[in-house]
Amino acid sequence: MVNFHLNIFILCSIFVIVSGFSKKLQRLTFDEGYTQLFGHDNLMVLEDGNSVHISLDERTGAGFVSQDIYLHGLFSASIKLPADYTAGVVVAFYMSNGDMFEKNHDEIDFEFLGNIRAKNWRIQTNIYGNGSTNVGREERYGLRFDPTEDFHTYTILWTENHIIFYIDNVPIREIKRTQAMGGDFPSKPMSLYATIWDGSSWATNGGKYKVNYKYAPYVAKFSDFVLHGCSVDPIELSPKCDTVQNSASIPTGISPDQRRKMESLRKKHLQYSYCYDRTRYKVPLSECVIDPKEADRLRGFDPVTFGGVQHHHNKHRHQRQSRREDASSI
Repeated sequence: MVNFHLNIFILCSIFVIVSGFSKKLQRLTFDEGYTQLFGHDNLMVLEDGNSVHISLDERTGAGFVSQDIYLHGLFSASIKLPADYTAGVVVAFYMSNGDMFEKNHDEIDFEFLGNIRAKNWRIQTNIYGNGSTNVGREERYGLRFDPTEDFHTYTILWTENHIIFYIDNVPIREIKRTQAMGGDFPSKPMSLYATIWDGSSWATNGGKYKVNYKYAPYVAKFSDFVLHGCSVDPIELSPKCDTVQNSASIPTGISPDQRRKMESLRKKHLQYSYCYDRTRYKVPLSECVIDPKEADRLRGFDPVTFGGVQHHHNKHRHQRQSRREDASSI
């Protein structure tokens, strides 16, 4: 395999902006940046070329993929999610290289998980590196707004040593690369994807509630496409970074004001983090930064998952599980 990592890291250095970055970066039309992945007529590009609708019905879902592959950069889209009963529906906006590296692929994921009527959508973020799918790094959040009423901007910032997820330019999660992570930190070129599909087996309360096609089609709307990264030659895997360095800059970290906003958002809306899940990891993974207040709040919500408390008898176990399922649909 071509050893491109060090040279690309150097060539693709990215400079800093404090805030409002997505408004300062060039937006692309759909045809300039993306191409259809699957779904036939379940993908519709609007007349202005700046927006696209992808839908799920009983026949198929739909999706699109970036025309270029990238190593590092800032990638975003404004998304409006389907309304009403959406249990089992998954809308994803993510980076992956599974088509190039089938056995050791990388991913950086935003996944939007549908819900039953009168319950809100939830957002899940996750990363994989070098095929490390057996090591889950999921976090789930509620939302401070209804994502079906208007468009909101979802952003992935990926650098050599950081991954940051943003909603409306407010960071919700930061992952700093550690030496112990090794290949678990995404480090190979990836494409951008957006899909809508049937996740009935797991997406809503662990598969308790399925997609009901009586409410189809489920339509997810995308616009304001930003693909601001280091594009890579798909054959040579060599970088083409001039456009990144000479255009508007993007952030490489979180400002103090953004960090305060992130901490406030997580305090109110974080529902699950692998860093505190003692049923999966007796010792937190190396990149986890444990916040005692965050740990206490999650432990109070579910002492079994987040406190390492052992089950004593079935009645208490079922009560706790019921509370977890109720809260996960918030």
